[in-house]
Amino acid sequence: MRRTTEPDPAALWWQGAVFYQVYVRSFADSDGDGVGDLEGIRSRLGYLELLGVDALWLTPFFRSPMADHGYDVADPRAVDPLFGDLAAFDRLVADAHAHGIKVTVDVVPNHSSDQHPWFQEALAAPPGSRERARYFFRDGRGPDGAQPPNNWTSVFGGPAWTRARDGQWYLHLFTPRQPDLNWDNSEVRADLVGTLRFWLDRGVDGFRIDVAHGMAKPAGLPDMPAYLIGITGAQAHPAEDPRFDNEDVHEVHRLIRKVADEYPGSMAVGEIWVESDERFARYVRPDELHLGFNFNLVAADFDADAVRRAIDHSLTAAGQSPPTWTLSNHDVSRHVTRYGGGDLGVRRARAMALVQLALPGVAYLYNGEELGLPDVALPDWALQDPLWERSGHTDRGRDGARVPLPWEGSEPPFAFTEGDKTWLPMPPEWAGLTVEAQLEDPDSMLSLYRQALELRKTHAAFSGGELEWYGAPPGCFAFRRKGGGLICALNTSGAPVPLPPGEILLSSAPVSDTELPPETSVWLV
Repeated sequence: MRRTTEPDPAALWWQGAVFYQVYVRSFADSDGDGVGDLEGIRSRLGYLELLGVDALWLTPFFRSPMADHGYDVADPRAVDPLFGDLAAFDRLVADAHAHGIKVTVDVVPNHSSDQHPWFQEALAAPPGSRERARYFFRDGRGPDGAQPPNNWTSVFGGPAWTRARDGQWYLHLFTPRQPDLNWDNSEVRADLVGTLRFWLDRGVDGFRIDVAHGMAKPAGLPDMPAYLIGITGAQAHPAEDPRFDNEDVHEVHRLIRKVADEYPGSMAVGEIWVESDERFARYVRPDELHLGFNFNLVAADFDADAVRRAIDHSLTAAGQSPPTWTLSNHDVSRHVTRYGGGDLGVRRARAMALVQLALPGVAYLYNGEELGLPDVALPDWALQDPLWERSGHTDRGRDGARVPLPWEGSEPPFAFTEGDKTWLPMPPEWAGLTVEAQLEDPDSMLSLYRQALELRKTHAAFSGGELEWYGAPPGCFAFRRKGGGLICALNTSGAPVPLPPGEILLSSAPVSDTELPPETSVWLV
């Protein structure tokens, strides 16, 4: 039922929330097939409540041939049998709400699956037809049309065009099995509205908009600059990249916002890969998205100056909307690995966890980061990410950051599944990283996150939306939350530095009363 009551302060629940990204395939499996599912998530809601998160972001669980692990959607209003059914989804939402946890879901408006009925109709229809107008079908270049319509490349490598049997070409900024939708088409816009209302009526609390900087395409589809050809993977797109960040995309987000406003308490966050703070800020204007994913922290090295710049840029880009903070997700290398791996990477990841959770605004955690999971060096035979094939086996893709979570026990599959295999192999050395192994260990990464989330939620020092920077030794920084008074200090230098004055609330590693060790952060009041 559509919500029509007037909003109250609780409707703004998302403004300071901690979201937990559930990569559905890899969180928990309930039926023994080695792939995570909705009932698996429901069975672990007690853990998520114990962890202390406020909301879930579920990656796509819709009907899909799984060419890109669900980001190729054949029916956006149906649950793929691999993950369950609509009844399982309804049970998950009801139980999550009973645990005090909101539920947000991914929507994928830039493209559909090639198995979507619309695209199958388009392939069967002639050029210039209504069916083809929902996508980008174009004649090729050259005397026989044998060359693609322009020089655009796919984010996953190779050309962004595939030729249909009748000679026309269709556009796909990702795999050929993910044809781009034409957002100038009224049927495409109406279908998204129907999808958003479908899930809002089932009780979801919001959406994550995949490729929110995509969708709109420039008139005439001009060539892209030559220097961008061959660049693959997640990255900020410059203003001169015609494939992304076109002006008309903001009309799509105004459409999404209008629907969300019909359901007080709902929200939308966009995945936004753009280069400048000014371009980012346009996506979170008052009539567009509530939040924007900002990847400055993801891109920053473990260096105090780089992290400070990332924070300052993120605050600027957010404008009047709450800033968002994330260290990892399913599209990038896990930050334990990015920060050097091994014990070094773990120490740095612990330090950055406290930095992230000390900042005003919204925090997004990626499942498994609270366990300190690193990337897994998977064998070639196990790789499934389309980046691996599309790049000619030069880009190993994102699978190493998507390995299923270890829950308990001393050997794979660590109670992720009752079966004997998982969709990506789990390393035996994760025995010490299971939830079971960490839960009662006060020095574990999991215990650090639980303490940090509890303090963030309950301690008055975390109020106030502005930061004040202190002077600090080289390789270090310290900031204070104006209003609440929390102080967060980080030492990325190679030597201990004097500890700022104050009472210690929490530290990422043992600290003395006078010194902050290297690769350590601390909260003080």
